Amino acid sequence: MASTAPKPRSDAAEHLKAVALRLFAEKGIDGVTVRQIAEAAGQKNHAVVGYYFGSKEALVRELIVDGARAIDVRRIAWLDACEANGGPHNVTEVIEGMIETSLDPEANPGDESFSRFFTLLGLSHRAFFMEALEGRWNTGYQRCLDHLRRLMPEMPAAKKNERFVFLGSTLGAILASRESELSNKSRPHRMWQSGATLKHAAKVIAAMIEAPFR
Repeated sequence: MASTAPKPRSDAAEHLKAVALRLFAEKGIDGVTVRQIAEAAGQKNHAVVGYYFGSKEALVRELIVDGARAIDVRRIAWLDACEANGGPHNVTEVIEGMIETSLDPEANPGDESFSRFFTLLGLSHRAFFMEALEGRWNTGYQRCLDHLRRLMPEMPAAKKNERFVFLGSTLGAILASRESELSNKSRPHRMWQSGATLKHAAKVIAAMIEAPFR
């Protein structure tokens, strides 16, 4: 895709990003055109994505970094506070923190899209996804894994790493499922609207992490 230097951000550009994120979360990046993004954003000029971002690929990259950075900032702040109080004290506490910091505190639950976007892109375009991150914005995640290594039952390091793969996949799937359900505002979602559900999910994931190794 051809690219030009991106223009300075504006309210219109931020609106385009929000619309694109929702569409990508629903249909994947291959299922959405720049024309569809412009139309969904109420823009008559279908070249508006190129005007602000240079290309669709550059827009996707910016969305990846925006979301990953925001989560990492929240996660580091949570870890700093937790460690200042001598924690985290157990595996469940770490998982609860990872879940809590994955959610945008300023977004209405039914309007969130990033977990679906992130999970789907990581599955369908993993090489591009990882290249866009440039090995950054995962400091908080790695610190959480360090605490899990300390708190998990004794087992070979390779097996702990296997469980971290299971952790990432399970956490992403749960958060994406929650987003997908809550985005359908035509009916209530008692399970996902309950504050206890994600705490229950954390306990279930912790049980997987702490399962005896033989």
